Amino acid sequence: MSLWSVFFSEVLGTATLTLLGCGVVANVVLPKAGGFEGGTLMINFGWGLGVFAGVYAAYKSGGHLNPAVTIALLVDGASTYAPHVDVTFGSTLVYFAGEFLGAFLGAVAMWLAYKKQFDDRLDAPSLGVFSTGPAIRSYTWNFITEVIATFVLIFFVLVSGKTPTQVGPLAVALVVVGIGASLGGPTGYAINPARDLGPRVAHALLPIPNKDASNWSYAWIPVVAPIVGCVIAALAARAYI
Repeated sequence: MSLWSVFFSEVLGTATLTLLGCGVVANVVLPKAGGFEGGTLMINFGWGLGVFAGVYAAYKSGGHLNPAVTIALLVDGASTYAPHVDVTFGSTLVYFAGEFLGAFLGAVAMWLAYKKQFDDRLDAPSLGVFSTGPAIRSYTWNFITEVIATFVLIFFVLVSGKTPTQVGPLAVALVVVGIGASLGGPTGYAINPARDLGPRVAHALLPIPNKDASNWSYAWIPVVAPIVGCVIAALAARAYI
């Protein structure tokens, strides 16, 4: 499979993820959306279903959707990222590029779908629809939370892929729901550098009336912490299996 096919597959899958994931947040937090005040569990399930749909949309490239997954496979010693896609420096960069661009485009598509709700949101914040933020700002503890949550996701992905059952996207989606319900409160559970950075860039660039700041001082945590968490998970998986 060509690297162009890998790129477009990851763009499509990650765009699907952020369109549905950010979309459920918009539906819950924007006052004039139909799902207003639907609660955090609705958001958790929306993100889980976004993962489910995104993995299938990106089936050609293995449905990484997340640089943490790509890095974990690299650290785990995989020879291929997907059938007929060898692990090379070039293919790794292609996955990263597709994931970040897809996350950005999915967030833009979500904004288009909810444009009137963003325009009429009064004083409701806008950044939280696009990207994550801490309930209590503490860089050290926010970082630790994201490392732990990413570890849970990536360790499950790696270990389950080597078991006889070979569980698929639905199981991963349910784990994402569980992470959100159990560990999502402190930071909003980015667990994916592309999922947070792509939509954050979209928020900064889009013409949203009276929008709040894009909180760039915090933005490094949902990028760096998942990378640390995925590396630890990959090392643990290699030692465990």
